[in-house]
Amino acid sequence: MIIKSEKSEFESYLKDAANIEGICEKVYFVENDDELSALIRDCNQSGERITISAARTGLTGGSIPNEGVLISTEKMNKIISIDQSSKTAIVQAGVTLNEFQSEVIKKKLFYPPDPTEVNCTIGGTVATNASGARSFKYGSTREFVNSLKIVLPTGNKITLKRGEYFLNGTEADFNFENNVNLAFSIPKYTMPNVKHAAGYFVKPDMDLIDIFIGSEGTLGVVTEIELKLIDLPQNVLSMIIFFENEENVFTFVDELREKTNFKDDILDLREIEFFDKNALSLLKEDYPNILPNAAGAVWIEQVYCDEDEEKLFMTIDEIISKHNGNNENLWFAINEKEREELKKFRHQLPLKVNDIISSRGLIKVGTDTSVPNYNFLEYYHFVSNLIKENNIEFVVYGHIGNSHLHFNMLPTTKDELKLCRDLYAVICKRAVELEGTISAEHGIGKLKVKYLLDMFGEDSITEMAKMKKKLDPKMILNIGNLFDEEFLKSV
Repeated sequence: MIIKSEKSEFESYLKDAANIEGICEKVYFVENDDELSALIRDCNQSGERITISAARTGLTGGSIPNEGVLISTEKMNKIISIDQSSKTAIVQAGVTLNEFQSEVIKKKLFYPPDPTEVNCTIGGTVATNASGARSFKYGSTREFVNSLKIVLPTGNKITLKRGEYFLNGTEADFNFENNVNLAFSIPKYTMPNVKHAAGYFVKPDMDLIDIFIGSEGTLGVVTEIELKLIDLPQNVLSMIIFFENEENVFTFVDELREKTNFKDDILDLREIEFFDKNALSLLKEDYPNILPNAAGAVWIEQVYCDEDEEKLFMTIDEIISKHNGNNENLWFAINEKEREELKKFRHQLPLKVNDIISSRGLIKVGTDTSVPNYNFLEYYHFVSNLIKENNIEFVVYGHIGNSHLHFNMLPTTKDELKLCRDLYAVICKRAVELEGTISAEHGIGKLKVKYLLDMFGEDSITEMAKMKKKLDPKMILNIGNLFDEEFLKSV
């Protein structure tokens, strides 16, 4: 184990990808779960507060400490096995997504979850139930987790395998090795029926493993993960379509969704991504062949068989024409090298946005909300008009297939930053009113605690705090994530 106690040695660990900053006394770099277990047990006995960190690619401050010590799992970075016959892999929490996906592909297998930041760790993606563009077809990280090894806030270790432990309604009472008992009640709130990553995943009779996935490190520390894989797709069509009328974008997406959900049709898209006019303008310097006067663009991808290629291209071409998309300036890729170029186009956007904000010495205010498809247009126009009326610079991009867009407000002054934060609260409230969520993939961390309270109310947050305190009675692990400490003190 490496220990750093001089701030100059660990200063970079006090800031995440959203430039949220914190403080701590020391940083511990553990190399195995025995070291981690012993360290957490010591902290539990002394009452020392712990924050868990790894790649710090998050955008909500969840891995940034407010006090105590920080434990990094980045050195727990071994790919233990990749099994082609069972299509499974076992990895330590500190393995990066980029490295893992590269190794899996060598075995002719595929791991679908694809958060934009590929330098995140697998443990981090489990802690936040990360997703990304391909969640339109494949869902989130949760769908691919078979088992977890976890160190609890007491320092005890447990192993959870999917399908082994189920709650009795809302009650958990399970015994593990070494006399470890987990007994608690889960909150009784109902999660919105949308892409959702805000608060604990709960439902009656649920699998115990799912409580820990997406719990943002508040209930335990994941050290090892067994993941489900699928066969490596042989043919993938990737295409960007430009539109001169924004409303045509939305009718185009509606038809893509409808035909993809109709299983007998040729369409089975794995992602549908959106770029608004402002996003395209931001990229025009690097991509001068963007269609002039484009009001928006859609990026789609689909896996297909050789015998379906002609029919697939014809079907997509017909839908593009029907909704007045530009057939003459299509960008498409049918091999990995070409797809990587289109992926760079998408990934340039957050980089550009972050560069703009950093140059201004401010913090980006970006939404992570999603709503049901039937409320999407109302929500989109509400948010767009609200930001425009307040004369705030903004760009929009994201996972329109899931009605999940990132409205990125780009303040130019501290006064505008305050205004953007006020608008953010209004936007979150409207998403909830329209049966949506305040966070579809980035989680809550420390940044969005107030909005989770607004979404679920005090009674539900109190239930969350009661559950956490059953697992973390000394209140040491990732305090401040998901909800305010005052709720822990009151239960």
